[in-house]
Parts: sequence; C-alpha cells; structure tokens
Amino acid sequence: MELTSGIVHLSARQVKAAGEMLGRAFFDNPMSVYLLPDEAKRLRPLSWMFGRSTRYGHLYGEVYTTTDAVEGVAVWLSPASPPMNRERVTRAGMASMPQTLGPEAYQRLMAMRSHFDELHRRDAPEPHWYLWILGVDPPRQGQGVGGALLQPVLAQADAEGLPCYVETDKERNVPFYRKHGFGVLVEDDLPGGGMHYWTMKRPPQR
Repeated sequence: MELTSGIVHLSARQVKAAGEMLGRAFFDNPMSVYLLPDEAKRLRPLSWMFGRSTRYGHLYGEVYTTTDAVEGVAVWLSPASPPMNRERVTRAGMASMPQTLGPEAYQRLMAMRSHFDELHRRDAPEPHWYLWILGVDPPRQGQGVGGALLQPVLAQADAEGLPCYVETDKERNVPFYRKHGFGVLVEDDLPGGGMHYWTMKRPPQR
C-alpha cells in the first residue's frame, strides 16, 4: 500500500535487503566505528545487526521503505509498541547478537543503549513516536529520500498530537532533523570517551 509518493511499508521479504542497505549506509558512521573499529571486519556484523533490528521494527513497530527497491529505510517504534523483552528479541532473531558482534562490541553496544535509554526515558516520558533507525543507501543520499521516509509518521504524529524522538551520531544530520521540526535536547559524548551524539525531539506541528 502506497503511503506517500514513493514510500511504502517494508514487507517481510525485504528485511534482509534492508539490513544489507543499512550496513552500507551506516558503515562509516561514528557509532559503527565505535562499536566495530576494525573496518575489514565491520560490514557483515553491522548488516546483521541492522537486519535483525529492522525485523524487530517490522514485528513490533512501523517500517517504511522506497517503492521498487530498498533505497532507504525508516524504523519507528510507536506509542503502542510493546516494551522490548527476551521473548520479542528472540523472535526478531537478535538473541545471538553477543556471538555475532563479539564480546567487546556487544559490551559497547549495551553501554551505549543503556545511556541512550536513560536519556530517552527522562526526556520523552509521554507517549511518542521513536525513530529508531533512518538510513539511505549511499548512492541515493542527499536526494530527498530520508525526508520522504519520515513523512508518513510525522503526519500521523501531528494528527495524534504526539511528539517524536531520535538520536543521531552525525553532526550533518542535525540540520536535517531541524528542517523536519526536531530540536536538540542533549549534545554530549558517551561516558568513557565514546562517540559524540545528539538527542532530538519534535513537538507535534499544528
């Protein structure tokens, strides 16, 4: 079902392609370098992680992509999405993440998520939409794909009178999100000398 020009719900058969595309899109991101510093060994576990995260979003949230081919993906968790637990993580195929990423990368991932989750709970305690992942295939970046992928949920959030929340690790993403109504809540480094990041929130637009 088409939702806006060129944007549709991601199908189950597209999850693997979405993971591969997101691995390419996030390959050089500070988060990816922080988690998996060995460039030669980064792509496979990164794509696996994004594929399983996309599957989780497909099961328990809302995932959008481009028509015809997976050139971008937006993974949202809605106010109605159930909390993450062992059963849901297992169903999404994420239970083997410690073995797939390796113990050091997994430990960094858990520390990062714990920090972000604490900020998330503090700064967005009300019902809201959470943009978990937004990525565009490198050849299509800068062509409006990312903005188009946001539109279905931004429109729904506005209609519901709900805010949206996101984290980003790239400075160039900050003006992109500002353009779409987000404002910076926190700019900081992860504890212990980790990557720089921004958390952002978008009030409903009237």
